Amino acid sequence: MVFGQVVIGPPGSGKTTYCNGMQQYLQLVGRKVAVINLDPANDSLPYDCAINIEDLIKLSDVMNEHLLGPNGGLVYCMDYLEKNIDWLESKLKPLLKDHYLLFDFPGQVELFFLHSNAKKVIMKLIKKLDLRLTAVHLVDAHLCSDPGKYVSALLLSLSTMLHMELPHVNVFSKIDLIESYGKLPFNLEFYTDVEDLSYLQHHLDQDPRSSKYR
Repeated sequence: MVFGQVVIGPPGSGKTTYCNGMQQYLQLVGRKVAVINLDPANDSLPYDCAINIEDLIKLSDVMNEHLLGPNGGLVYCMDYLEKNIDWLESKLKPLLKDHYLLFDFPGQVELFFLHSNAKKVIMKLIKKLDLRLTAVHLVDAHLCSDPGKYVSALLLSLSTMLHMELPHVNVFSKIDLIESYGKLPFNLEFYTDVEDLSYLQHHLDQDPRSSKYR
């Protein structure tokens, strides 16, 4: 039985940095770990990559050949990976005996909310290789400084959790920078525990962007 994490979250939320840090931590405690990069747009990897989707398909090639933008190209790449899942399975099999797996996915929200390709890739791996995976959804901590953005992040996390159908953990990233965004309306536990959101109403009413909805 093999365990691992499916690391997801919006672009810029710190998925690759998280995978790099988690790899270093697991190595320090004596755990064998393999990071699998499934983001064809990520061409600057700080971690030791066991499997790289760029060995199968490159986003730049897809965009040039099919005249697609970055988002359309990523959807195409994920669809191509699903259709060539045997390639990924063959790469993973040598790691299954004693490695913990970290899957570094692209950040485009539509891959996990509007399309099912990424989910199908994960479900096929779980079924064929008997994996035990948890979704780790990263949320940039600066969203706590804006009640509207925080509520949006909650809705995105909930939608992703329901769509992925995996055990799900939300993680605030860049928490060391949170003080630079100014004083939060509530203490940090309010945001991590998702307490009574009615307390946010006053702060939402003070937002000039919401004045036309009053």
